[in-house]
Amino acid sequence: MTSIETRLYTCTLGDDSFSNVQRLCHKAARPLHKDILTALDLKDAHITTGAVCVYPSRVKEAVDILRSLGVELPVASVATGFPSGQTHLSPRLEEIRLAVADGASEIDVVINRSLALRQEWQGVYDEVRQMREACGEAHMKVILAVGELGTMDNVYKASLVSMMAGADFIKTSTGKEAVNAVLSVGLVMVRAIRDYYQKTGYKVGFKPAGGIRTASDAINWLLLMKLELGQDWLNPQLFRIGASSVLIDIEREMYRLGLGAYPSVKYLALA
Repeated sequence: MTSIETRLYTCTLGDDSFSNVQRLCHKAARPLHKDILTALDLKDAHITTGAVCVYPSRVKEAVDILRSLGVELPVASVATGFPSGQTHLSPRLEEIRLAVADGASEIDVVINRSLALRQEWQGVYDEVRQMREACGEAHMKVILAVGELGTMDNVYKASLVSMMAGADFIKTSTGKEAVNAVLSVGLVMVRAIRDYYQKTGYKVGFKPAGGIRTASDAINWLLLMKLELGQDWLNPQLFRIGASSVLIDIEREMYRLGLGAYPSVKYLALA
């Protein structure tokens, strides 16, 4: 559970509001209904999601709400012209700085896919390196947008270049591409992580995002991590799943496990 990130940036029409952020933070702090926790003897487990992810302009609200709840939970922010990254570099870097100043402890950045498609890997490295510097102490997750990179070779190269430039995580997708998190692409990325670790001794995290909707999907990604990178990566410091919808299905399956039947749709809506 602690490897799931609840996220607000699925709202794409500019209708984000304080009440949306408030609801998101409350769900992240207490993702499972008390009935489930009681049935599974997990009341003292302090289960939360891995982080709350919002647009930069909502970071301060999320930080304040979580503080008021007495919950220590990272606030992540998508930045650098998410999801396209098609703005000038200077405002992309400033967006990072503003989000960090407002309290974001994690920043999700997007690479310039046009540079990658032209094989201008030095350019990709230089931009991501400047993003790393703008993040300061905040962790940086680099989104490759794999559905727009064209080939598996480009996915592997983009993974390595991002890690060389200082990524703490590499992430499959923004969730807006035609192809998002698929296991075949994930395999290429985690093997790049393994190669990088074997050469440098530095562990980089992995985050699949987009298209992960069920508990079974999440288990498949957990198995991939276990088989390719081992037990050391199965923690929220090195593995996250970017999918709010999968949380609903996990809650549904845990309800069945603890209470013997699936919950009603109304129950999940009120949980």
